[in-house]
Amino acid sequence: MSAELIPTAVMKPRRSTRRRHQSLLQRAARLDHLRRISRLSAIWIFLCLLMPSAYAAPAQRDDKVVRVFLFAGQSNMVGADSRASDAKLYTPFAGIEEPQRDVLFSYCIGREDKAESKGWVELQPVHDMVGPELSFARRVAREVDAPIAIIKVAAGGTTLGGDWNPDEPSGFRLYPLALEWTRKALEELERRGLRYRLEGFCWHQGENDMFQENYRAGYAKNLARFMECWRRDLKAPELRFYVGELCTKTVWGMDHRAEMNAIGLAQRDVTDKDPLADFVPTAHIAIEIGGDGGLHYHYGTLGQLEHGESYADAYLRTLGKEPKRDRPLESWPWTKGSKVRLFVLAGHRNMEGERAFVQDLSRGSKLRDANPRVPYRFSLGGGFHVSADWEPLGPAGCYDTFGPELSFGATLARGSKEPFAIAKFTHSGSQLVDWTPDGSETPSRNLYAQFLEFVRSAQRDLEARGQEVELAGIFYHLAENDMSFAPYRRKSIEQLAALIAASRKDLGRPALRWFVSQQPPTDTEHVRSIDVTAQLAQLAAADPNLRHIRAFDLPGREQELVITTPGIVALGELLAKRYLESR
Repeated sequence: MSAELIPTAVMKPRRSTRRRHQSLLQRAARLDHLRRISRLSAIWIFLCLLMPSAYAAPAQRDDKVVRVFLFAGQSNMVGADSRASDAKLYTPFAGIEEPQRDVLFSYCIGREDKAESKGWVELQPVHDMVGPELSFARRVAREVDAPIAIIKVAAGGTTLGGDWNPDEPSGFRLYPLALEWTRKALEELERRGLRYRLEGFCWHQGENDMFQENYRAGYAKNLARFMECWRRDLKAPELRFYVGELCTKTVWGMDHRAEMNAIGLAQRDVTDKDPLADFVPTAHIAIEIGGDGGLHYHYGTLGQLEHGESYADAYLRTLGKEPKRDRPLESWPWTKGSKVRLFVLAGHRNMEGERAFVQDLSRGSKLRDANPRVPYRFSLGGGFHVSADWEPLGPAGCYDTFGPELSFGATLARGSKEPFAIAKFTHSGSQLVDWTPDGSETPSRNLYAQFLEFVRSAQRDLEARGQEVELAGIFYHLAENDMSFAPYRRKSIEQLAALIAASRKDLGRPALRWFVSQQPPTDTEHVRSIDVTAQLAQLAAADPNLRHIRAFDLPGREQELVITTPGIVALGELLAKRYLESR
């Protein structure tokens, strides 16, 4: 009996995940046992359980239909430079390295030496690598009452213009390989008597196409054709695609800006035109810390786990299952007419809080709790995660992360009884040039206008609530990635000065105070001669409204560039103390 593709509109009530997820392998074994007992009764039970029935409620049918997701692409889909054994370092993802017994997995990963599953197996890391499918499946399984199966075919260093080309595949000929692998995996589901529907296709690829002019120029056409052929060849015209953004936080996001931007624009063009395709932002997620003073090409362990969550969010959004955030500021804490100091926090990966997790705070830490006396609003990841309104200050980052705002607010509250509010604007996948008024050759990454509007909007809203607003200062943590790449490090302080001057002019506050914190800059041979610390000190010495804060003794700096939980807490305390001392 052949499997059936079920319309994606079928919905169902939520039930306990554990009660819902019966092992698909056990179900297949049970059916085989029934067949051995009695051919006639087995057929009858098979029909009752698995065939569409006019008498079965849609929700009941949907509970038994396996949702199949395809994952494909190159190295950042494979899981390059990740280690499943390191997943325990990232507490929100604890246990992800263990097999997910309720999720079926079929995979063919690699180029010359492929890692291949022997039929369907339990979802688990392959060769100690973490792929996005692990966190994707765990997240979706928590929200959706249906069995899940994942087919993954991925190989590093491959191109859409060649390897994945459905019409004229070259190189490793991955399109025909992936198609054949997928068909065989689906046929095996049918042989086991499992009904399924093709639910989504997660695609992350494009880094290698950007290096070849003809592939780069033709990426939009090639991607649209790729999607069209999968739908045709799988006889699934409604198959939905989730196209992952290339990560601008990698070293390629710095030294190949224009090329990467061309691929990004092509991806957006295709997903904008195709109603069954979604562009999935990933530039905000973590990347591996490695060579070249910390810069890397791959997401690594933490990045891959967040990568999968990004696809899960996109898929769940199509089901109307937006991530729930219930953090309203129940009542405004300040009386009308009172002066409220507005503190603006801004910056990149450490101001965002890339590797500071709520779960790593001590159980009794008050930083875990919402503080309704401190209104807080934010825009993180360059607009990826934005507060709807003022919230009580508390943990609100992506993936259970937080930044220095928590300890900053707590320290201010202890040091002063005056009303204040905090607004935070960050993009961990940006570089300093993106913040300057002139921007760069990639206008889609320019942040200056967004940043200024964010500050103005916070001011307007406070004034609309009847408050007198004092813009107490902008607290900016100097761009971490820029320090590891000589062409960017060389221009960083000049660009910072341009940002400060423009903000004062455009906000109409010539004496606006800036507090710029700096962690120890990357100390490798190719950048060491650029003394950015001395340059920043010189800039601050000439500007009475600029405070240079050396955050050189922070804990939690086991790796280049990133600061973990204890260091982020210490950074917030340091910023607040320097402000209080300067009053």
